[in-house]
Amino acid sequence: MSWQRVWEILADAILHFNNDDGWAMASHVALSTLLALFPFLIFATALASFAGADAFADTAVHIIFDTWPESIAEPISREVLNVLTVNRSGLVTVSVIAAAFFASNGVEALRVSLNRAYRVQDRRSFFLLRAQSLGFVLVAALIMLVISFLLVLAPLAIQLAREWFPWSEGIVAHIENWRIVVAAALLFVGLLVCHQWLPADKRTFRTILPGAVTTMVLWMVGASFFAAYLQSFSNYVATYAGLASIMIALIFLYIIAVIFIFGAELNAAIIARSGNDVGHKNG
Repeated sequence: MSWQRVWEILADAILHFNNDDGWAMASHVALSTLLALFPFLIFATALASFAGADAFADTAVHIIFDTWPESIAEPISREVLNVLTVNRSGLVTVSVIAAAFFASNGVEALRVSLNRAYRVQDRRSFFLLRAQSLGFVLVAALIMLVISFLLVLAPLAIQLAREWFPWSEGIVAHIENWRIVVAAALLFVGLLVCHQWLPADKRTFRTILPGAVTTMVLWMVGASFFAAYLQSFSNYVATYAGLASIMIALIFLYIIAVIFIFGAELNAAIIARSGNDVGHKNG
């Protein structure tokens, strides 16, 4: 791929991001994500309690927040743990069902932003779309639940590995950060699933991969720069007082949302450019 082609794709993606109200859509995604976070975790915790997964709260916090900068994740994750450790009466209650519904609003925000980015109109039924969003919430909760069960077995597996395979001690010592790897892997798979299934029309794995990879890379860069900014220059505590943690998380999610939408715009620009190239060749 020539540098001219790369520049044309980037220019197309940036232009459409601006024209498609990408900045405003990022605000919608960021706020919807923050508002959906606690309802989702309440629903997932109720499901875990029903299944007897006592270690779910700690697992959920690690999966969601291990990929966040520590200065941003620590105060939010502490409040999340406080919420998740509250005893709830059961799975099938009005409040838990409502939590699942409100959590699905975050999925719908992602859908709307992806439809705009991919330049498509979604003509599917409202009930079908809402059912799909609720399915995403349920599947995500079940994945966390399975990982929670696996965490219970992890210490035993590590102990057996050390006893039966002494030579693996070095390997075990180097996987202390495996939770971050698992969280990053789930995040990348989630990106691919969102790009493939949420927006209207169908795309191949090859066409969504560039935007997903770009999103992951820019997320790491953006998170690192924002964390460094908070440590060096920010004075959010003085500005927002008790709301500082929420405002920091919201701004961080806004940055993440901008990058997420841009990744879809990049895919759309590549798809459009490929179509133009095919048209020129056929002509």
